[in-house]
Amino acid sequence: MPPWINPWLMVAMFSSFALHFLILYVPALATIFSIVPLDANEWALVCACAAPVWLIDEVLKFIGRNFIMEGKTTTEKQKKPAAKKVAAAKKKN
Repeated sequence: MPPWINPWLMVAMFSSFALHFLILYVPALATIFSIVPLDANEWALVCACAAPVWLIDEVLKFIGRNFIMEGKTTTEKQKKPAAKKVAAAKKKN
């Protein structure tokens, strides 16, 4: 599900980003929170640490979409496990 489907999620994301940038780039707030912007070397370190996590996550999503869900139809993929249990209980009755 794309994030723009849920407007409250979008509001929360943008307000969170706005607060982070406000605290980081307004000198008085940066002093209160004792933070400084990262320089290029620190960003390179952040990216180097995050890259393996991102790569593993993307590989797992690729495997899940192409191999695990391969035999299922689109509607079966969208059903929730609880809905399957309810349908199975109705068939028994």
